[in-house]
Amino acid sequence: MLTAREARGLRRLLPAARRYAAGWLLAWPVPLALLAFWYLAARYEWIPPQVLPTPESVAHTLADLYDSGELQANLAVSALRVAGGFAVGLIGGLALGAAMGLSPRLRDYVYPTFKAFSQVPVLGWLPLLMLLVGIDEALKIILIAKAALVPIAMNTYKGIESVPTRYIEVARVLRFTRWQLLWRVVFPAAAAPIWNGIRYGLTHAWLALVVVELLASSEGLGYMIVYGRQLFQLDMVIAAVVVVGAVGYALDKVLALAERAVLRWRKPGF
Repeated sequence: MLTAREARGLRRLLPAARRYAAGWLLAWPVPLALLAFWYLAARYEWIPPQVLPTPESVAHTLADLYDSGELQANLAVSALRVAGGFAVGLIGGLALGAAMGLSPRLRDYVYPTFKAFSQVPVLGWLPLLMLLVGIDEALKIILIAKAALVPIAMNTYKGIESVPTRYIEVARVLRFTRWQLLWRVVFPAAAAPIWNGIRYGLTHAWLALVVVELLASSEGLGYMIVYGRQLFQLDMVIAAVVVVGAVGYALDKVLALAERAVLRWRKPGF
């Protein structure tokens, strides 16, 4: 038998469980329809098989790449590149965003240049950086770091700037020191926008990684896509694309779960 308290808790959980189940079910029709269209188009050769391989051949190619270790090796290379570039972009983005948010004078000096810098896409920097640093790992780390830095810095700046003034006034009434004001008021109040910037930064870093590997790499998932296209092995191309999408989706979900754990202390509206 459930106690009254447990019954109340269960009643509160049921609406959330229903919403989650409904959202989960609604997410499946579109990918299943696309998969069915892919199968029919390949099965009845609406598109030539040289251009669109069957789902079965892609699955077999993916299994073969895994069994040979080629998939794991290239995935490990891509993971190390994105980890290094994202770490640089994370540190730089947090520092730059916090500096602009905390110092109006520095913001006036830096923000216009930063805004112009952020408007240039990753590919726009590629030719110049290839001349400056070559096509080795430094090129990939710099471009991935740039892709991650922009959303992290922007969200950190906006989050700090949007901290309600009443929080600052209360801290001053309590005679907080500057460090207490930052660590106990400003950064906690800006935690949600900052974390969103980190999520966007990781997503942009992963996208930049694939683009860079498509153009200037001899290893990695992007290189697998290029290599498969050069050999006209479209099953390898699609298999690599599936892995890229799956890894990107998994990274975003991991950060979403981490956000719930890190920010679970926040109350709605804080």
